[in-house]
Amino acid sequence: MNHIIDNLELIIFLILMSVGYTFGRYNEKRHFKSILEREQTLRTLLMFSERRPPPQNGPVDCALVAGSCVVAFDYFKNFVAGLRNLFGGRLSGYELLLERARREAILRMKQEAADLGATMIINVKIETSSISGEKKKAIGAVEVMAYGTALTPRTS
Repeated sequence: MNHIIDNLELIIFLILMSVGYTFGRYNEKRHFKSILEREQTLRTLLMFSERRPPPQNGPVDCALVAGSCVVAFDYFKNFVAGLRNLFGGRLSGYELLLERARREAILRMKQEAADLGATMIINVKIETSSISGEKKKAIGAVEVMAYGTALTPRTS
């Protein structure tokens, strides 16, 4: 009995890590499923990194569109990344987090353009920044912002 009491902190830590891992994986899979569904819906909205649009048949209206997404690092990913830093190698948990944030930001930008009736977005840029990652005991998060110029065919 004393052995269990002595290791109570370790047991609680392992339980919390397991719960965090389980719920984190569930939410991540659910978010990826949502992303895939919305990507299918918006797949006809063209997106280019070029500054100039391809040749057009008529006049267009332009509007700046943007999408932003902030995703926090969970404790499990931080713990595993800390272990990985000891041995070196890819931080695949963070790579998935960045992929989710990037795709979500692009989808939000495309949705804003679709709401305007745009047929394409040109001059697309993607910016990434870390939020509170440097401070001790702060929640680490990453923000991804996608922005570009939406082109909407003129109706009149």
